Amino acid sequence: MVRNLTIELDPRSPRPPYLKVADAVIAAIEAGRLKPGSRLPGTRALAKVLGLNRNTVDAGYQEAVAQGWLVAEPSRGTFVARNLPDMGVGSPAVVEANPQLNGSRTEESAKSLLSFSDGAADPRLLPTAAMARAFRRGLIRKKAPSSLGYDDPRGTTALRHALREHLAAERGLSFASHDLMVTRGSQMALFLAAQAIAIPGMAVAVENPGYPLAVTAFRAAGVRVVPIEVDEGGMSIDGLEGALARDLSIRAVYVTPHHQYPTTVTMGASRRLRLIDLARTARLTILEDDYDHDYRFEGAPVLPIAARAPGETVYIGSLSKLLAPGIRLGYVVAPPDLVSRMAVIREAIDRQGDGPLEEAVALMIEDSELARHARKARRIYHARRDYLAARLRSALPGALAFDIPRGGLALWARIVDGTDPERWSKVASELGLSLTPAAQHSIDGLGPAAFRLGYAGLDELEIDRAAELLERAHAAARSGEQFAN
Repeated sequence: MVRNLTIELDPRSPRPPYLKVADAVIAAIEAGRLKPGSRLPGTRALAKVLGLNRNTVDAGYQEAVAQGWLVAEPSRGTFVARNLPDMGVGSPAVVEANPQLNGSRTEESAKSLLSFSDGAADPRLLPTAAMARAFRRGLIRKKAPSSLGYDDPRGTTALRHALREHLAAERGLSFASHDLMVTRGSQMALFLAAQAIAIPGMAVAVENPGYPLAVTAFRAAGVRVVPIEVDEGGMSIDGLEGALARDLSIRAVYVTPHHQYPTTVTMGASRRLRLIDLARTARLTILEDDYDHDYRFEGAPVLPIAARAPGETVYIGSLSKLLAPGIRLGYVVAPPDLVSRMAVIREAIDRQGDGPLEEAVALMIEDSELARHARKARRIYHARRDYLAARLRSALPGALAFDIPRGGLALWARIVDGTDPERWSKVASELGLSLTPAAQHSIDGLGPAAFRLGYAGLDELEIDRAAELLERAHAAARSGEQFAN
């Protein structure tokens, strides 16, 4: 046990006392003063030291537990999560997470630390202990080292079976195991699908603004892309109909209907049905990229288009968004002849996937470990979404407008005061905050004045700092102030 835990609550912070406790404990972990597995003092003892009510300290501990920094073990106490890295004393992460600790923090130290990503998951939440156990069990189950030989390019039997059961239960998809391929991330799935459907002279309709790497994948397959405007309901079906009337070479349509990338809007039922009818009439293949289906915070679940139109749809999903960006696992569900073509193409560049990783994740699905992690991650990301929204409304009420998405890992923030997004982004980068203007999501480079603010990888302290830098960059962009690199 850490018997003499010295933490200091920030008297200038407007945050509730219990959040100040959580912030101070997290800062101590990041500073290396609290090591993974360390037992914290009891709430009564710490409350006495801090001069707080015991319930306040308990609520602070629970907040840190919810964020994955602490673990409460019944009848034993509260411990620093054992799956955290040992930060060591003087870690640079402390300076960024708690700038109060060092008033001389350089601008350079911040540049590589804060980013509004495109909506990537926070790797700090990865259930590493559960994953390590699953790796070991998977190797034993497969009687290693024989399991480390060549396998099916479509993925291990265990993971394909587990995904089939999971997708049937959670997303209403019905298919056989041979209709699914496991890939190294959803980007590989998209690349292979584009290669497999491509024919000479073919075009594919894509959302605009949309996912830039989808355009890259289609162009790499020799397929021409036709941009279709996106409005408050997702891809415009009227726009798609008009494009089909003008261009008979369009044979496929790529959509992100659950949370449109980058605007986050969900395509409604009537528009989905129109898209399915149009695909059947025009003999289109629907490429449905359901990259973050696991993150629905409010409202009734929305089934994929593939659940209603399996014959017309190639369904692409990701486990990387659920686990961590570095865990490269995606999948695609498609008719068996298309999966077979994808397998042949895959063997030319990557004979098979990561067998031990696939076995481990299959076990995590079977044992409900992945479902438990998903529930925890949803709770944390939901809180981060609301926290970022509140901070933006407080810091930039006349500059940014946004609707709260019911799910996903990003906000689509529209610039409403005329500030140039490129200038704002450049100044923010000079201050140490990375963000991407909407123009970079558009095929013609002329996107709306907006930012996609991915918040999942930032905890509340980092969101506070990011909002502060965003506000400073806005003021500087409006005034023409320059910052030295």
